[in-house]
Amino acid sequence: MSDADIRFYFDPVCPFAWMTSRWVRMVQAQRDYTVDWRFISLRIINAAVDYDSHFPAGYEAGHTAGLRLLRVAARARAEFGRDAVGPLYAAMGARIFDAAAPGGSDGEHRGTRAFVKPILSQAGLPAELADALEDTSIDTELRQETDEALALTGRDVGTPIIHFQPPVGVAFFGPVISRLPTEAEAVPLWDNVLGLASFPGFAELKRSLRERPQLRSFGVEPGQADVEEDWYGGSRRARQ
Repeated sequence: MSDADIRFYFDPVCPFAWMTSRWVRMVQAQRDYTVDWRFISLRIINAAVDYDSHFPAGYEAGHTAGLRLLRVAARARAEFGRDAVGPLYAAMGARIFDAAAPGGSDGEHRGTRAFVKPILSQAGLPAELADALEDTSIDTELRQETDEALALTGRDVGTPIIHFQPPVGVAFFGPVISRLPTEAEAVPLWDNVLGLASFPGFAELKRSLRERPQLRSFGVEPGQADVEEDWYGGSRRARQ
């Protein structure tokens, strides 16, 4: 899929990547785009970061689970082709974000066989792919793809990263959205984002005040407005 219209770099445990991916799928359906779902690991990006001082509790376990799930996705891609990644990511995201969160933080559980096997079944993939959870040799490939994504935007970003009309088209981090647009809003929002990002002198448009994502895993129902929180460095912890 080197000629895909969109390269979408995701980490499966990032709620904002998941929200943006659902919007991109809406745009894809209306514009008949092809999407190459690629990998970027938050755990690899933050390899040198002291999690205890930079993130709230649970983020290291969550990012590590994301890395483990990406190993499974990479193995699926290697064995079944790039077309296998989109449905697998859809199944992962639905399981992680579109159901109410279990009691207590369960980020670490997301990197286990018990968690991933039903996801593989839903995506029509064999349960044996769960063996990749432990396969650290895949991390070389994930690190290369993470570096590929960051080379498009610079390193002071998170997930997702979108590359439109590669290899020469525009690339950008985000956009970070906390709610899903309607079908009627999806394409105009895409065109506005693309128009801004395509201006050669454009660098950044940002605000750290944001709603919690309208995802059941955050206790927010779709369509339910939530209070704004001040996010810093990709988390809800205020800057110290």
